[in-house]
Amino acid sequence: MRQRLLKLVPQLFAVLVLAVVALGVWATWLGWDQHRDVQPDGTTTGPYGAWQLIGLVLTLLVPVYWAASRRYIAGAVLGITVGLTIAAYYDWSDDSSGLFMVGVGMVMVGSLVVTAVVSAVIASVKREDPRVAVE
Repeated sequence: MRQRLLKLVPQLFAVLVLAVVALGVWATWLGWDQHRDVQPDGTTTGPYGAWQLIGLVLTLLVPVYWAASRRYIAGAVLGITVGLTIAAYYDWSDDSSGLFMVGVGMVMVGSLVVTAVVSAVIASVKREDPRVAVE
């Protein structure tokens, strides 16, 4: 029982750390831009630019790589998903239409799937083959 608990602690730590990192990265890349841009033809875009989302994703690759290469797959997937979902909820909850929950759900499912795939790929690439002798 004690051994199982000791193996669980690093996973829980990874979840906590990555959730906090995801919240911070969201605030850094997306939290400051809250205004929609009005185009000359009257249409609106935004509030985020493509470069902000690309920056968010590329920045999150670093902590995902850290966790997945250490076999904290569940920590990576749950931490990033929880962090981004909380950040999206907090950022979008003032929407008067009530449709923000659709977006929050899409962020949750999308980050869950993408982080799981990326973590699995990283873990499989980083896996050391025990049959190879170290000389």
